[in-house]
Amino acid sequence: MNKRSTTAATTKRRCRWCTAEPLYTAYHDEEWGVPLKDSRALFELLCLEGAQAGLSWWTILQKREGYRRAFASFDPHRMAAMGKRDVNRLVLDPGIVRHRLKIEAAIGNARAYLALESQGHAFSEWIWQFAPARRRRAGAEVLTSSPESERMSKALKRAGFRFVGPTICYAYMQAAGLVDDHETGCWRRGS
Repeated sequence: MNKRSTTAATTKRRCRWCTAEPLYTAYHDEEWGVPLKDSRALFELLCLEGAQAGLSWWTILQKREGYRRAFASFDPHRMAAMGKRDVNRLVLDPGIVRHRLKIEAAIGNARAYLALESQGHAFSEWIWQFAPARRRRAGAEVLTSSPESERMSKALKRAGFRFVGPTICYAYMQAAGLVDDHETGCWRRGS
């Protein structure tokens, strides 16, 4: 369903990518682009954005609860302790995308998260250093990366994270509210 999202109950205009599917509408209205400052929630979102690579966000959104179950609510300590047997089990789990490299990356990302934390970096503060000076973009240009997402990608890779290319990082920045890319006319723009 690719219709512009509006519902009979409301005349709210939403971004064109948001379908009328209730789960998607709720995600757009309540989460996407809202500045996220909680380190654990930012870690979860980074893992989910990496899982989304090459797929639609709708696929991941529908499996988000499966990911939370599979990855112990994205507890980095519990994830970092996962080993080969866990990976083999998760590859068979229909509640998540069963892609071995993405599963291994999520576990490795938990280890990288803990390493940053052990170096005295709060993940939230570390991530927010990459927010552009102007959160809201002017104009209607649709971006897939930015100088900030390229810097974030390089820093995450240096820190040991995987599935964190510049395009994934830009989508992450949009979702976590580091940038406000709600379309002009969308009721959430600037909120």
